[in-house]
Amino acid sequence: MKPTVLMVPKMPAALVTRLRESYEVLGPMDHSTPDALPAGAVEAEALLTMGSLRTDAALIDALPRLRLICCYGTGVEGVDGGHAKARGIALGNAGEANAASVAEFAMGLLLATARQIPQADRFVRAGRWKGNSVERMPAVPGLAGRKLGIYGLGAIGSRIARRAEAFEMEIGYHNRSRRADAPYLYHDSLVGLAEWADVLIVSARASAENRHAVDAAVLKALGPGGHLVNISRGIAVDEDALCAALETGAIAGAALDVYENEPHVSDRLRALDNVVLAPHIAAATELAQAAQQDTMLGNLEAFFAGRPLLSAVAL
Repeated sequence: MKPTVLMVPKMPAALVTRLRESYEVLGPMDHSTPDALPAGAVEAEALLTMGSLRTDAALIDALPRLRLICCYGTGVEGVDGGHAKARGIALGNAGEANAASVAEFAMGLLLATARQIPQADRFVRAGRWKGNSVERMPAVPGLAGRKLGIYGLGAIGSRIARRAEAFEMEIGYHNRSRRADAPYLYHDSLVGLAEWADVLIVSARASAENRHAVDAAVLKALGPGGHLVNISRGIAVDEDALCAALETGAIAGAALDVYENEPHVSDRLRALDNVVLAPHIAAATELAQAAQQDTMLGNLEAFFAGRPLLSAVAL
């Protein structure tokens, strides 16, 4: 008999095909609540989900044989880790599978907001470019010699830092603790990092503990010449405070791939000219998707073979 696994969201077709070679696959579900469980779900030993979806105590308890929760990406913020731990359920994620792809997209967003690339595109399309001597866009500070603050110097943040070095930027970071192996300037508070930085990139793993970590005080510290880039999770940034900062000029601009209430993007954000908006696609590369699928399959194989997970999350 194949072990039964329950798929909450619709997974890539190639992954589902590979899963079915070794497992009885149930799902996807319409939503992640017990009332949406398909027939036979009580037999599920593994739950396949995403960190942005809610995996609460009610759903966990509706699956009496559940022993493993596997998140397709790196985020695990939607999983009730305390309840999973109490039930003896292991938690796995994609580890560093998408780190390179997310880091390169972060640099793209950094360039887009700091160098005003979307605004330049609209300027040309509107027919406003009449030659430099008549009308042109105002000069911007650029990136060389500027200070990049990275909130969360993990797998993604470290890769962002290395890429930013090639742009001749000065790099600082804030973590829960200083990293002995990091050659960059450490700040023991997020407000302190924002006050120092010209650009702040949010790459911390989002959780209930750092919800709205980037708040009005952090944005005020970033200042009227500062830019914010978020490729973490929307909950890490107070979206109302961000809108107010962009509307009033408290910061110069922002570039976002994630939002508080995805897929909803607020009318306030969509109305602003000084924010770049992307639909949560930082990890949407062939390389990252293949690596995430391999990691999920590897986690499942290891678990059912009684070996340590390839990418376990401590609970």
